[in-house]
Amino acid sequence: MATSPTRTAWLLSAPALFVLFIGAVGPLAIVVIYSFLEPGEYSGVVWNPTLEAWFRVLFRRDIFDGTVHLADAHLTIFWRSVKLSLLTTLITFIVGLPTAWFIATRSARSRPLWLFLITIPFWTNLLIRTFAIMQVIRNEGLLNVVLLKIGIIERPLQLLATDTAVLIGMAYVYLPLMVLPLFAAIDRFDFRLIEAGYDLYASRLKVLRRIILPIIRPGIVAGSILVFVPSLGAYVTPRLLGGGKNMMIGNFIELQFGQGRNWPLGAALSMVLLVIVCAALLVYVRVSSRDQPHG
Repeated sequence: MATSPTRTAWLLSAPALFVLFIGAVGPLAIVVIYSFLEPGEYSGVVWNPTLEAWFRVLFRRDIFDGTVHLADAHLTIFWRSVKLSLLTTLITFIVGLPTAWFIATRSARSRPLWLFLITIPFWTNLLIRTFAIMQVIRNEGLLNVVLLKIGIIERPLQLLATDTAVLIGMAYVYLPLMVLPLFAAIDRFDFRLIEAGYDLYASRLKVLRRIILPIIRPGIVAGSILVFVPSLGAYVTPRLLGGGKNMMIGNFIELQFGQGRNWPLGAALSMVLLVIVCAALLVYVRVSSRDQPHG
């Protein structure tokens, strides 16, 4: 009896599916299991099931009377992470949209050169790029030197070890991830629609709001997700530019697995981060599905 095509396809894909399961689902399952265990005395876990780690994500117990309070420090880190990620997404969109528009409106001969310049940062390690932006915004860096020379400021701006420095660094690092999807959307744009809008006496702002932005919305959503997701879990940039004091979720998770020696709490925080990322991806899928003929 001949094997059905479906069964043959499953058999051929079984090795790849097994590797994906071991490499992706397996480690994730370990993290989930660790989040329901007790922390070891010096690190690791004790195999006693408990919900304490999940409780400590949002709450804390007073060491003297055992009263329960909100974990203000944890909530502050969550809020800082989401806030900086959203602001990074907004800044990269504001800068990336005119950049992508400029590239898409160049001649077919020069367009590859501009795209090449946009992709150059990807050739360099993230750590090197973060060090580069650090040299620009530090007290004796290029930014302060220029501002002092032209007389805008009287003394150097203290940017390092602040949320502003982290925001500048993440916007610089993730800007190409916004430009490329926007370029792909604008490149397919029919510019005759803009002429039609002007013929109907629409203003530039109305053309942008009613014609351009709705048509390139898939590129906007894709670029926003590509920037927001890695920004939310960023580790290197907040670590270097935040000075270790302005932590984000990624730094806080590393702290629990490292100096904090609380693996269950680190695992629970990791799952919270995963849930936030999945929620962002669901928003992306929901918005993208509206552009499909059948939803």
